[in-house]
Amino acid sequence: MTHRVPHAYDVITMGRVSVDIYPQQTGPLEDVPTFSKSVGGSATNVAIAAARHGADAAVITRTGNDPFGRYIARTLPEFGVANDFVETVEGLNTPVAFCEIFPPDDFPLYFYRAPKAPDLMITAKSLPLHEIERAKVFWTTVTGLSEEPSRSAHHTAFEARSASTSSTKLHTVLDLDYRSMFWSSPEAATREVAVALEHATVAVGNREECEVAVGETDPVRAADALLERGVEIAIVKQGPKGVLAKTRDEFVEFRPHHIDVVNGLGSGDGFGGALTHGLLQGWSLERILAFCNAAGAIVATRFECSTAMPTSDEIEQFIQSNPAEGLSHTATDDSTATNDSTEEKVDA
Repeated sequence: MTHRVPHAYDVITMGRVSVDIYPQQTGPLEDVPTFSKSVGGSATNVAIAAARHGADAAVITRTGNDPFGRYIARTLPEFGVANDFVETVEGLNTPVAFCEIFPPDDFPLYFYRAPKAPDLMITAKSLPLHEIERAKVFWTTVTGLSEEPSRSAHHTAFEARSASTSSTKLHTVLDLDYRSMFWSSPEAATREVAVALEHATVAVGNREECEVAVGETDPVRAADALLERGVEIAIVKQGPKGVLAKTRDEFVEFRPHHIDVVNGLGSGDGFGGALTHGLLQGWSLERILAFCNAAGAIVATRFECSTAMPTSDEIEQFIQSNPAEGLSHTATDDSTATNDSTEEKVDA
């Protein structure tokens, strides 16, 4: 008997999927005349964004056995994302999501996932564990921990990653993508995030998500708290104040790019795809963060999410024409870089 050798993907993401029905004009939904349809959901968008940079990407998710589910399964390969681990769940509908667009910083989201989203029906038994173990980057979001059986499936995947004996550097990324409507309470999310962080090498989230995860909203203290939980890289997004990233001996900050914001909802997913690319390339923390910062800015200038993800060339050209001020710190001891560090100003 010949046994199939598991494929070693560059990136596997796991979690939420939907069809985004997004307005093509700003203002209240009741006044919007036209909408566009595209694949959505944070984990799925990150896989799409990573594929735009040339990554061999796949997503583990579930849809309904309906036209929107078939649309997702058909469209993913067109984006360069394998749909081998996309399955249907009978009796549940593929989720849809609407948004309103009030630039520069108000983008209400309306999720239609009742009575339960198929992507929360991923079971441990259904996981492609050999592929999860071998993927260079495994990306999950906090939403997948909100309900069973998805919660147990994520724990099984984390354990498989931690038990991997691969000689290649592997990263397990936890996106602190906290959505209050998916949880019974913030405390429940905090408990689940604490367990997941034990297996993560990279954690990324905004200040509010960091408060749920580690009880800190100050960006530097939040990054330090994430590092104390065991991650190797902690990234805190600060919206109009920019983004910072810390390791145990390095601290990098970038101010935001000056852009005309159209829709900020896909920025985090574009950021995530750029982050996976930088990790795969083995770049320095400074280069990774500059690349991610620019990717998020580009997506914010476009109406949609998955179709808005930029290529590497687009990002590099954007950085050249729209530099953002950055600070790179090298810590000399275990205190925060702002208290005891050498500092170098950079433009990227």
